[in-house]
Amino acid sequence: MITISNLWRGFNKNQVLRGVTLTIEEGETMVIIGRSGCGKSILLKQIVGIMKPDKGEIFIDGVEITSLNEKELSQVRLKFGMLFQGGALFDSMTVAENVGFYLSEHTKLSKEEISLRVKERLSLVGLEGVEHLMPAELSGGMRKRVALARAICTNPKVLLYDEPTTGIDPVMSAGINRLIRKLQHELNLTSLVVTHDMACVYDIADRIAMLHKGEIIEIGTPQEIRSSPNPIVQQFIIGSSEGPITGDS
Repeated sequence: MITISNLWRGFNKNQVLRGVTLTIEEGETMVIIGRSGCGKSILLKQIVGIMKPDKGEIFIDGVEITSLNEKELSQVRLKFGMLFQGGALFDSMTVAENVGFYLSEHTKLSKEEISLRVKERLSLVGLEGVEHLMPAELSGGMRKRVALARAICTNPKVLLYDEPTTGIDPVMSAGINRLIRKLQHELNLTSLVVTHDMACVYDIADRIAMLHKGEIIEIGTPQEIRSSPNPIVQQFIIGSSEGPITGDS
């Protein structure tokens, strides 16, 4: 579904991505781990075409996107849904307006069709009868689920998650993890998750890729990552402050 080949991206003298190569198979959940500042979010922005690489190629469902113009990119983006780190709900809109926002702005669906789709997607994430509420009336976990309903409202083929469990407690986090697995299976989604929450990683990942200093240094199943002999990988997954990783990661 997604093939990234020799991707480079820098800002002035700071080279953030250094030849990233990664393949994400259709229907799998790939989780990218790594320390803050290692380039995880920058990589997501490259994949959705928000930011252009300095060098390299990105194929989405067989289409190479780095050379596309904005109109062509907008068609590719229809394949994506995204759950932003903070949820990114519009505070002045109701839950229903938030979830159906893209459909209202960019499709010719009727209000009745949009309303039905919104109710279906809210039901999928375990929220019913909340369409009239405002974001300020929701708990942190509910806001995450509303944002997730919005992300799947366009029937995407790929769902991107940027730190999906940030800012919520462990019980809510476990609920979000269950939802990620449920949506992958029920909607046949390909999922790409960026996180440093190892409980989330082990709960949802089919495969894990570790990004370190702009490079993918290890790829494997959760069990393979747990047993990796690489000291950098081990230090990260254990959470040790000792060892070979320096502050410029």
